[in-house]
Amino acid sequence: MKIVAVTACATGIAHSYMAAEALKKAGKEAGDEVKVEIQGAMGIENELSAKDIEAADVVIFAVDVGVRNKGRFNGKKTVSLGPNEVIRNAKKVLQEVKANFEG
Repeated sequence: MKIVAVTACATGIAHSYMAAEALKKAGKEAGDEVKVEIQGAMGIENELSAKDIEAADVVIFAVDVGVRNKGRFNGKKTVSLGPNEVIRNAKKVLQEVKANFEG
């Protein structure tokens, strides 16, 4: 499954990066392609391209704050949750996303 994600926390520092790493690691272990954009204190890092978004089966918003340029994701299947939920159990999050959106 191809998944893109945006992570962002209230302070834009630690939790944004921790959630991004957790998603990438869980995706790799599950054999999924996961690309993550971090929206933090330093601005937007690893910005998802229009091609990345178009190719994605689902978009995960792991955020505590608003997503910048959210209109880029219009028409895509999305899941929204907090970054802490991803940090605690990214593997479970991906399993649930796949169960709800595969096929």
